[in-house]
Amino acid sequence: MASASVNPLGQSSLAKRLGWTFLLLCCYRIGVHVPIPGVDAAALAAYFKSLSGTLFDMFDMFSGGGLSNVSVFALGVMPYISASIIMQLLQVVSPDIKRMAKEEGQAGRRKITQYTRYLTVLITLVQGLFISIGLESMTSPDGTPIVLNAGWHFRMVTMATFTAGSMLVMWLGEQITEFGIGNGISIILFASIVSRFPQSLGSLVSKAINHDLSWVATILMLIGALAMIVMIVIVNDAERRIPVQYAKRVVGRKMYGGQATYLPMKVNMSGVLPIIFAQSIASLPPTIILLCGGSQDSWFMRTFDSNTIPYAIVYFLLILFFAYFYATIQFNPVEVANNLKKNGGFIPGYRPGKPTSEFIQKVLNKVTLFGAVYLGIIACVPIIISACSKAAADTGISLGGTSIIIVVGVAIETVQALESQMLMRHYKGFLE
Repeated sequence: MASASVNPLGQSSLAKRLGWTFLLLCCYRIGVHVPIPGVDAAALAAYFKSLSGTLFDMFDMFSGGGLSNVSVFALGVMPYISASIIMQLLQVVSPDIKRMAKEEGQAGRRKITQYTRYLTVLITLVQGLFISIGLESMTSPDGTPIVLNAGWHFRMVTMATFTAGSMLVMWLGEQITEFGIGNGISIILFASIVSRFPQSLGSLVSKAINHDLSWVATILMLIGALAMIVMIVIVNDAERRIPVQYAKRVVGRKMYGGQATYLPMKVNMSGVLPIIFAQSIASLPPTIILLCGGSQDSWFMRTFDSNTIPYAIVYFLLILFFAYFYATIQFNPVEVANNLKKNGGFIPGYRPGKPTSEFIQKVLNKVTLFGAVYLGIIACVPIIISACSKAAADTGISLGGTSIIIVVGVAIETVQALESQMLMRHYKGFLE
């Protein structure tokens, strides 16, 4: 018998999860607007207007404006994401970590999570040191220094504040995962990006009102964004299914096997990671030049600005490279072929062992190429539009492709999590 306070269908539990998610997100958004000590906010805001197209612009998008405010949550979830990616790469190159992840079960996964947290702290300390040194060298366009009292005292306070803030953001994400809906880190990243959408949309509409951008171009950009969302939704769950047949075998008086199944291979296997990696590397040179006191009007900065065709070409090639790199890490054709052979499975028309692995590798290359080109188109089309229209570039559309991919991907993941919660509690799904 259900208690009086809890609905037998679990409505109260689902409402609690949604409430916890909303409450924790509110805590995160409040922290984004709490500045670190020792910084002139007005001078900082004036300076960040000149940083369009640099690595800071991308990080500011992922932190929901926390970096431009130099808040306690300025680094957001990026140190944790970077640490997680590094640990994934180490599972490929380090046999000990690979064994820990695959053979030691829950205890091994807890150790990897612990190492990820330690690595997050290290990354945050290093980033905090470099950002504090960079802030000391920055001045507003009128010459006002951003840091009021430069020195090691400011650097140590900034490093400690950023580290504490990143740890708190990581903890908020873990609490959302445990007590809320969906993956906590993804939800926080989703909230950070979505928080900038009203500003971008307002900038687009205001330019259309002021005749800096025609209404036709504005409507076409909005239609393009909707078309991009539809394309992302279609490709997100798209997969290449390789047919697999299992041989019949008799164990005692029972017969096993003989059934036909398939080996799923996602078109966009690497997700948004190739875009994040590519954007980080492509934006690194102009960011370093600005931090070293270089001019925004130099030949290199004008050529490889985020709103130029050369930048889009380099960006596209880097996306192709990282898509193949990450697909190779995630999917091992030799290992898959060996597992099929051990379990009595085979692909019709191909002998078990090396011929099977070669066929899977060929299919993987074709699928990865399609997924990489898809990511490149989504990411580079807004950049090309910005290169062709100065008014469009001023709206920040160059980061639109990356933002939309992340937002749509997290939204689909969250809806699926809600679906599973509702079905588990005997609800009807959203689509029923």
